Amino acid sequence: MKIAFVGKGGSGKTTLSSLFVRYLAARRVPVTAVDADINQHLGVALGLTDEEAAALPPLGARLPLIKDYLRGDNPRIQSAETMIKTTPPGAGSRLLRLAEENPVFAACARTVPLDDGAARLLATGPFTADDLGVACYHSKTGAVELCLNHLVDGRDEYLVVDMTAGSDSFASGLFTRFDMTFLVAEPTRKGVSVYRQYRDYARDYGVALRVIGNKVQGPDDLAFLRSEIGDDLLVTLGHSDWVRALERGVRRPFAELGEASESALDAMYRAADASYPDRDWERYTQQMVHFHLKNAASWGNDRTGADLAAQVDPGFVLSEANSPQPA
Repeated sequence: MKIAFVGKGGSGKTTLSSLFVRYLAARRVPVTAVDADINQHLGVALGLTDEEAAALPPLGARLPLIKDYLRGDNPRIQSAETMIKTTPPGAGSRLLRLAEENPVFAACARTVPLDDGAARLLATGPFTADDLGVACYHSKTGAVELCLNHLVDGRDEYLVVDMTAGSDSFASGLFTRFDMTFLVAEPTRKGVSVYRQYRDYARDYGVALRVIGNKVQGPDDLAFLRSEIGDDLLVTLGHSDWVRALERGVRRPFAELGEASESALDAMYRAADASYPDRDWERYTQQMVHFHLKNAASWGNDRTGADLAAQVDPGFVLSEANSPQPA
């Protein structure tokens, strides 16, 4: 299951992402976490030191390896250099499975031990001084999109992505790559405005969206969120001593999180699991192709010097029935 956490900056989406990862690990559900936020705080939220988090190998710096591996022997892709972030798989492409080892995970993923169980962690990498004026952060999150385009995952395994803040993910088709999107919203006009923007963009693509109300301090906050969000509001969370300690660098056992927060995570897990029967791999593949053709026409063909529309394999549908090629 592919899960995204989105929301405006400061809403608490990274904290909620980390709590959901910890929750899954405690249930012994295999979980891979991806830090795709420009601020790169997920590793620390999962208990790494600043130095350990900074040492994570960035996906964005390993695009040549990722492209070369995923290309496989797909005859429609002339070279790894002609692959862009939206390139879809086809016959001959190598696919990724969360439960299997592969060169991409070997080069980019690290195991993070947690109180109960562990999580695999990947990171896009920070925006550096070398990027200023010459690159945008989408050049780094493109590695995540390319991997998701080639990922075949099942019901009892999770990929949890802490996304960029606000509506930045709409700069590509990345927002359509998930089974469930949890939008973390504070009970403020700005928090609700990000929800509305996301809802309106996502509506035409069948994106499953539920809202997690965060930093809710009383009945007025709850009433505000209910009136502005309606049925999309799944759960709300208020103050948590456990979370505040985490934000101060104090580690406490996850079992001490508290009943209210545990109940909210239970509800999120049930909502994510309940979305499984709605999976439509054919639509998923069509959306992948749709955004690839848009990107090819707008910039990809010029940048690569190739006709990227020719990369589309019209007879290929990504699904759990696909078998990854050997490395």
